[in-house]
Amino acid sequence: QVQLVESGGGLVRPGGSLRLSCAASGSISSIWAMGWYRQAPGKEREFVAAFTNNGNTNYEDSLRGRFTILRDNAKNMIFLHMNSLKPEDTAVYYCRGGWPPWEKYDYWGQGTQVTVPP
Repeated sequence: QVQLVESGGGLVRPGGSLRLSCAASGSISSIWAMGWYRQAPGKEREFVAAFTNNGNTNYEDSLRGRFTILRDNAKNMIFLHMNSLKPEDTAVYYCRGGWPPWEKYDYWGQGTQVTVPP
């Protein structure tokens, strides 16, 4: 079992920055990949960024350059630095982690709201 807890969401002006945090606990050594997803109102949940099992980072192409995923292995945390925020970045941001088989070992946090008003 893995528990993921996000924090750092809030209201930010267009053009502003925000840092989200995700703290992992439980069977952390089993985690292959860990990253961020988001779900805007009325839309499906979408991939944002992640660390893969070989340590590489992947980004949604449209967010590359504005968003940066970082991690602190000593604290079992990952972060999402978001710059130049836009109203279309408004969403609930979720932390996700797990390992194969993913249909069995797929863990999500409760989400943190990010709001960028027009």
